[in-house]
Amino acid sequence: MPAGELVPFTAQTRMSGVDLADRSVRKGAADSVQRWVSGSGGVVPAELDTLVQGVSSKGGTPLVVAEHSGGSARVLGVIYLKDVVKPGMAERFDQLRAMGIRTVMITGDNPVTASVIAGEAGVDDFLAEATPEDKMALIRKEQEGGRLVAMTGDGTNDAPALAQADVGVAMNTGTQAAKEAGNMVDLDSDPTKLIEIVEIGKQLLITRGSLTTFSIANDVAKYFAIIPAMFGGVLPALDRLNIMGLASPRSAILSAVIFNALIIVALIPLALRGVKFRPSSAGALLRRNLLIYGGGGLITPFLGIKLIDLLISAMGVK
Repeated sequence: MPAGELVPFTAQTRMSGVDLADRSVRKGAADSVQRWVSGSGGVVPAELDTLVQGVSSKGGTPLVVAEHSGGSARVLGVIYLKDVVKPGMAERFDQLRAMGIRTVMITGDNPVTASVIAGEAGVDDFLAEATPEDKMALIRKEQEGGRLVAMTGDGTNDAPALAQADVGVAMNTGTQAAKEAGNMVDLDSDPTKLIEIVEIGKQLLITRGSLTTFSIANDVAKYFAIIPAMFGGVLPALDRLNIMGLASPRSAILSAVIFNALIIVALIPLALRGVKFRPSSAGALLRRNLLIYGGGGLITPFLGIKLIDLLISAMGVK
């Protein structure tokens, strides 16, 4: 095989090839190869656009091959490449939508191919013929709108966008540049791993919010036991706040202290296990949090402190 000089693919040229002693060969995006053929003194066949559109309309990637030899260039043909959408991808993207997350596919393919693949995969939007600069511009635009952006990628061209995103997940099979630019590396190289990442993050936030809501509501309820007990002798009007009907100021304070010690221990398993995350909107999650943990935080102290007070009173503590 004659020695030649390889021409690497770049996001700007969108084609690659090899320069041999007697000829040059190029393969890549249709418009890029057409410009190369025309610039090299060749004529682009009229049927090339029809072939390219036919491949694109089926969701394939048309890869045009051309050569330059003898002072002229010519198109050799079109290669039909087809990305296979993994089974279950549409369902996975439905899960993201249920979490309130909008999905965007960024690709170097032409708009027709990108549109078909986006429809098959079930993403919300797509950006076709994207350069590294286009990817960064899209992420910055979303961030300027106050949104948090997560991105997955595996190529060197994805590195700038991975670094710009709030959460950058590089594939383990990707380039070193992508891995270094991302916040984390997915060892399984599964683009939909973002679902698990989002679920874990939301579970942590929900758990923290639930415990905080319960704690605040719990403290408010305990004040109905502590304040009347502490100041009832000085301000008799505060006896009206003793809605629990506690036996005495001493038993009220002692009951509140015992209850507080018990509830902290009881919450440890919940804090370690976490509150289970169910895909839903932020508003639904907030309502559920307030109803269960806010309401529970108000009711539990009334029941717990009253029960402890009865036990203390039965033991003769006044």
